[in-house]
Amino acid sequence: MPTIYAASESTVSLDGKPIEGVRALEFRQARQRTNVYALGSTERIAVISGPESVEGRLVVASTSPALDAVGAGMFQLMATLRHGETSRTVTFDECYLTGRSFAMSAGEHGEGTYMFSAARVRDDPPAAAPA
Repeated sequence: MPTIYAASESTVSLDGKPIEGVRALEFRQARQRTNVYALGSTERIAVISGPESVEGRLVVASTSPALDAVGAGMFQLMATLRHGETSRTVTFDECYLTGRSFAMSAGEHGEGTYMFSAARVRDDPPAAAPA
């Protein structure tokens, strides 16, 4: 049965300090792949892996003074995803902000969106509750 992590229990931190008001975290990890074919054949016989990229978005209620202060500097994001006693840590190393936006509509509060790229993402396996 899959573990469904609860946003209300999970946290995101910037260089070890919690970010307040996190509404959403999304990321995409992609690796370039090239097919290798046998001579005179249309059948693939291997795949060569190339460069990998990691891009993400962090949405916060209103704005994040900590992320605003990063500017052009490098930082680390760490998301601790939780469901009851089970947790999983996803770490984004050597991040840079690539963009940010702000949106506010009638009857709602403002949301700041921070786009980032990372050199790598490390996904630690879930830690089960102590027995």
